[in-house]
Amino acid sequence: MKVCGFTIVRNAIKYDYPVVESIKSILPLCDKVVVAAGNSDDGTLDLIKSIDNDKVIIIETIWDDTLKEGGRVLAVETNKAMDAIPDDFDWCFYIQADEVIHENSYPLIQSAMMQWLNVPKVEGLLFKYHHFWGTFGFLGINRQWYKHEIRVIRNNKQIRSYRDAQGFRRNNSKLKVKSIDAYIFHYGYVRSPSVMKKKMKDFSELYHSDEDLKKEIQRINEFNYEDVDAVKKFNGSHPAIMKKRIEEMVWSVKIDENQIKMSLKDRLLFVFERIFKYRLFEYRNYKKI
Repeated sequence: MKVCGFTIVRNAIKYDYPVVESIKSILPLCDKVVVAAGNSDDGTLDLIKSIDNDKVIIIETIWDDTLKEGGRVLAVETNKAMDAIPDDFDWCFYIQADEVIHENSYPLIQSAMMQWLNVPKVEGLLFKYHHFWGTFGFLGINRQWYKHEIRVIRNNKQIRSYRDAQGFRRNNSKLKVKSIDAYIFHYGYVRSPSVMKKKMKDFSELYHSDEDLKKEIQRINEFNYEDVDAVKKFNGSHPAIMKKRIEEMVWSVKIDENQIKMSLKDRLLFVFERIFKYRLFEYRNYKKI
């Protein structure tokens, strides 16, 4: 069994992405990892080159910033990384630049890839998610956070990154997947407040027209980690690769996990989910088999 990881990154230093930790977290599971390093102005390419591992293959790309419909440029760049994976690999392990795998999950992930290797109807593996909010000690738990997503797919070039690269489809059809009990640790909302606002503003340009962008920028200017919809304390362990980054966190946030800020409809759905452990009307970009 041969496994190739892949990811995309641009301006990782400017936006404080844990991309080095991200890449290193999947290296033990992969024979190679393709990194599509987009045109950056902060030394990102040198940062990726500093990963001293022969498994890492870097391809340099240019982002088309005119592809603003739903963040489509992210999918285009992801497909470039996928297309650079040689045909002799069996599985492709996708990781985003703010996602990290816990080393405790390695045996389970390895076992699942081996178990379904020769079962063609299984097109991918579905992971669970921890979405961290504000600091490394809280998880976002309201309905905006997706609970699952595909992160391992077959090396089939008919499979394409979908929309803004959250998931995948084959010939525009949902992939048939097996769910595994492994978590992606998503640190996309664990940055200093100033860097978070900068990142949100710049990435808004990938999604919004000029008219809508003005409204979005106003919303971002009012952004505050302490103004939460719903969170809970995280009592588990983080991936060991994140230890240094966690120790060096320099900002502080006062978060009240008892605060819930939702519409009545979302509050009722949220309560239902907490009681019955099931999310009604959940968006699922996959088919479990």
